[in-house]
Amino acid sequence: MRIVTRPEEETRATEGQPDLLARHVVFDTETTGLWPRRGCRLIEIGAVAVEKGVIVGEFTSLIDAGVPIPVETQAIHGISEEMLEGQPKPEELLPRFAEFIADSVLVAHNAAFDIGFLRHEFARLGMSLPHRHLCTLALSRRRLPRLPDHTLATVYQHLFPEADFLRQNHRALDDARMTAEIWLKMVGGEP
Repeated sequence: MRIVTRPEEETRATEGQPDLLARHVVFDTETTGLWPRRGCRLIEIGAVAVEKGVIVGEFTSLIDAGVPIPVETQAIHGISEEMLEGQPKPEELLPRFAEFIADSVLVAHNAAFDIGFLRHEFARLGMSLPHRHLCTLALSRRRLPRLPDHTLATVYQHLFPEADFLRQNHRALDDARMTAEIWLKMVGGEP
């Protein structure tokens, strides 16, 4: 697990936007499959904390959920069972993530999926997740209806055509960082 707090001078600010006044945590998850109620589990969390439009911290960790990762799922995110050996168990990591998100508004791309998995994992530990959440997928569909699709990569490349598009495909922290940039751009100014 890694938690990073950035000094303000190292971050990029988007000041003066009323939507950005509350603390938001933009996050992404990687899982063993699509359905938590069918036994799929959370195996990675990446999150970016945003305060007043400034990225102020990050949280990232793999999670050893003690379940196999199907080959077809492993091909998507590249996380192997060997990579999870020695990583924190959900009961160790999720309380720390709960402290990181505190009473923040949560933001995710396809929030229903990520929130659903997070709520399921929290419930397994007797924890709740009452947080308000926002979805950049829904926001991009409303604000950018002419895009050919609204995947994270497509939306990011549309909003930041000059940016280097370097990321580990479908890894939680990289996707959370991209989602944070998308969210800040979409709520902070016209795309």
